[in-house]
Amino acid sequence: MEETKMDVKKILKEATDNGASDIFIVAGRPLTYKSKGVMECLNEIRMIPKETFEFVTSIYALAERDISKFEETGDDDFSFAIPGVSRYRVSTFKQRGSYSAVIRVISFTLPKPSDLHIPDSVMELAETNNGMVLVTGPAGSGKSTTLACIIDQINHEKEEHIITLEDPLEFLHRHDKCIVSQREINTDTESYLTALRAALRQSPDVILLGEMRDYETINTAVTAAETGHLIFSSLHTIGAANTIDRIIDAFPASQQHQIAIQLASVLQAVVCQKLLPATNGEMVPAFEIMVLTPAIRNLIREGKVHQIDGIIYTSAAENMIAMDTSIFNLYKAGVISKHVAISEATNPEMMSKRINLN
Repeated sequence: MEETKMDVKKILKEATDNGASDIFIVAGRPLTYKSKGVMECLNEIRMIPKETFEFVTSIYALAERDISKFEETGDDDFSFAIPGVSRYRVSTFKQRGSYSAVIRVISFTLPKPSDLHIPDSVMELAETNNGMVLVTGPAGSGKSTTLACIIDQINHEKEEHIITLEDPLEFLHRHDKCIVSQREINTDTESYLTALRAALRQSPDVILLGEMRDYETINTAVTAAETGHLIFSSLHTIGAANTIDRIIDAFPASQQHQIAIQLASVLQAVVCQKLLPATNGEMVPAFEIMVLTPAIRNLIREGKVHQIDGIIYTSAAENMIAMDTSIFNLYKAGVISKHVAISEATNPEMMSKRINLN
């Protein structure tokens, strides 16, 4: 058993050193990890159920965790660390009778915003004092990383209490000028809503809410923002106007006008991001940034959210940019191809015209 444990450590270290974000242990295919959105195999040998069983039981031994809950229910979720290597979040499950696992690599070190091409106008949101800032985009678009970089900047520049509520924890923040309390849903607390209500009694200045999943959580977050806290959160929406519609639509019809008024007063900015394949084979982010101007606040209050896109698109403000303008700028700089620019644009026809005019 000791030898297998050492193998598991070695495999996890090798995958982590290769930049893995997730490691997959599933019978019928080789041990696989995902790096920069691409699936890589550590070797060519397909794992058999006996090997996945040994691997999963070794992870439990390494984490010093009782395996009985997993054996009874077929599902389990936990974290552990290998000192000097990384921290890992494990989701074990049975599939077709065999033991399987997906292991998320949680980095000890945060990437530099400039290395990730996160613009200064996004990082400046760390200077916001209160209200709500949302980072949105499809799954896997780097929302959590952007939020972690903003939190890291606050941690280095201000003296505050930051509470993060995440599922899972993806980056570890060391206490710097701030006290950073990181809570993991299901491990440290039962739900986002429970943790958020408790956080308001824990003297927070900044709360990072991993996701706003239902109207009760959104309602509590908006109320927290109204009472002077700074709330960062994320949603799986594309576009600033869509984000506002999604939040309002989460509420019963009788409450939608009220939440629109509250949202108009507390929302400070919406950042939408998506990852695009670059010409050098890597992935590069495109950003839509909406800052709440008096005009945009009025449109939200009056239920004219559909007019917001036009304001962002025509805005000359440095800290406001439409998604298609961001994509066009990447194309013009030679970072992405013409095909990617047109296929990823919100309005492909308009993008095509814009490219052909240049």
